[in-house]
Amino acid sequence: MSHIEHLSQSVKSLNKQTKAYFHGDQWKEALVFFFFVLLAFGFWLLQSLQQEYEISLTFPVKYKELPADIAFDEEIPQQIMAKVKDKGSVLLNYTLGRTLLPIEVKLDNKEKQGVLHFSKKQIENDIQKQLLATTSLIEFEPQHIEASFSQRKHKPLPVKFDGDIQFITGFQLAGEIQIEPSVVDAYASAAALDTLQEALTQFTEVKKGNKTVQRTVALRPIAGVNLVPTTVTVTLPIEEYTEKSLNIPIICKGVPHHYKVRLFPSEVTVTCSVPLSRFKALSESQFEITIDYNELEQNASGSCYVHLTRKPEWVHTPTLLPTQVEFLLEHNEHYD
Repeated sequence: MSHIEHLSQSVKSLNKQTKAYFHGDQWKEALVFFFFVLLAFGFWLLQSLQQEYEISLTFPVKYKELPADIAFDEEIPQQIMAKVKDKGSVLLNYTLGRTLLPIEVKLDNKEKQGVLHFSKKQIENDIQKQLLATTSLIEFEPQHIEASFSQRKHKPLPVKFDGDIQFITGFQLAGEIQIEPSVVDAYASAAALDTLQEALTQFTEVKKGNKTVQRTVALRPIAGVNLVPTTVTVTLPIEEYTEKSLNIPIICKGVPHHYKVRLFPSEVTVTCSVPLSRFKALSESQFEITIDYNELEQNASGSCYVHLTRKPEWVHTPTLLPTQVEFLLEHNEHYD
């Protein structure tokens, strides 16, 4: 008998034994047993849910209409812990299906200069509004909110984009990343503001970039500093690029009046990637190729490197050909 035939017979035998078990008296007895266990558990659960229990509920605290130019001198509570009592069936509403809304605290008590005050009665009323009629509020902590604050200093900060842009082949940034607003207001102590030079966006990743992207991005929080606004609109001008070549004349800078310089060749071919939308607009006048006379004086070989000193920022991967040129210094007869 082959291995496969033996395995097939074993499976058939196991199948017959399984069917015999489920049609036998033992399986029926097991089903009856589990039924009564489940029934007993149901009665126990119903009885338990009719009893009273105490649980703790957490209410978040939301501070509204706080001026950006104030700083609290101490840490302010971010949540209220309340202990409540009710039947188990009612308490399940809080733990399973009921969303607890924030307790809203506003700074509108101007008669106490420099102090935010939210009384025990106000907290209690806000908690009671969210409790069911049968639920008893036993206690809550903290029982009031009181925190002193002081005026902050102000400093405008330029916003800088922080992120990673991955382009599809043939696409690049077609200009500056635009941020609106480009400057935000920072409020903090004078010492803290002295250390700040810019505000960064949250790290933003763009994958497979093949068109202009515009996103609302949050600013990266700075400890002890209020930024207004807290979000900016970032526009990434992404376009398809193509290649273009231009012949740019070489300029020699710093040549004394009694000298003149001859260059061989006198111009360089610049090949670069340019956005399709600006292909026709790109011209030789937007580039500058230079040589410094001081480099010529120190070079006895008769050749020197050229430098690309000006180009549009939306032009990428410029290459120069040639990268070196030969030169000849001659006396300027007009100054002899």
